[in-house]
Amino acid sequence: MLPKSKKVLFTALASVSMLFSSSIVAQDKGLISIIVNDMSNPYWQTEGTIAERTAEELGYEANVSSHVGDTNTESNQVDTAITNGAKAIILDPANADGSIGAVRRAIEAGIPVFIINAEINQQGLAKAQLVSNNAQGAALGAQEWAMQLDGEGSYIELKGPPSDNNAATRSNGYETVLSQYPDLTLAASDIANWDRTEGRNKMQSMLRSHPDIRGVISGNDEMALGAIVALKQEGRLDDVLVGGFDGSPDAVDAVRSGELAYTVLQPVAVFAEDAVKIADHYINTGETGLDSEKQLYDCILITPDNVDNYTSPFVLEE
Repeated sequence: MLPKSKKVLFTALASVSMLFSSSIVAQDKGLISIIVNDMSNPYWQTEGTIAERTAEELGYEANVSSHVGDTNTESNQVDTAITNGAKAIILDPANADGSIGAVRRAIEAGIPVFIINAEINQQGLAKAQLVSNNAQGAALGAQEWAMQLDGEGSYIELKGPPSDNNAATRSNGYETVLSQYPDLTLAASDIANWDRTEGRNKMQSMLRSHPDIRGVISGNDEMALGAIVALKQEGRLDDVLVGGFDGSPDAVDAVRSGELAYTVLQPVAVFAEDAVKIADHYINTGETGLDSEKQLYDCILITPDNVDNYTSPFVLEE
């Protein structure tokens, strides 16, 4: 019989051995490369973090990188994934047209690509494109915004970059709804590239030219939060209604405080996880299990009425 001290040591060594073996097994399935836009933005941080966690839970090594909207950086990251022999690439594309070449190179190298959040303008390359239903979400937001404004007044719109199809889809969705309100007038609009600082700066400039506005409708939360900063600086926040889009933690806090009228939650936490699970299914079976390449995920309106159901970043319990 082993002495007690040796038993403890033996048990400890066995546990370490099992843990090490499990770690090796966890990496046996290979690499999944996850490429997102900007990890400093809470939306894309959630996207990358959840995709990485899901890949690791499924037994893959995961690598997360961000291109910050630059197609050259994205191209290099895709080439790195090819060189590293990735089993799959999860990609939030930098540009609807400009990302197509990088996706094609990965496919030609035998690496399946799964697009999330923003589309590319070519069908049949990516194995799946999982995106928020931006038209539906924009309609939800615009209806809420118009209702809170009682359907009248002049307003400003902050837009995302033209290279991102989501920007145009949301803006068009806003216009479709707001055009039904003849007493709502678009005073000015500008591109603020999904960025809080740009949102603040563009808002300051437009506010000087259009001091009598009653509302601001924004293509995402970061730009809306920038507009709030500008309105606060001018002492105008109490009489200007601001609406956002994304459902970020900061925006939800602003809804709670009454600074933001609402935000539209994109289910990024859901489709980031789904993309990796679909990739895993494809790696194992050669099939995605989907009925079509493009999959739309409906958005959810967050207002003071349901804001307390927001339980974690980009997750609303209904």
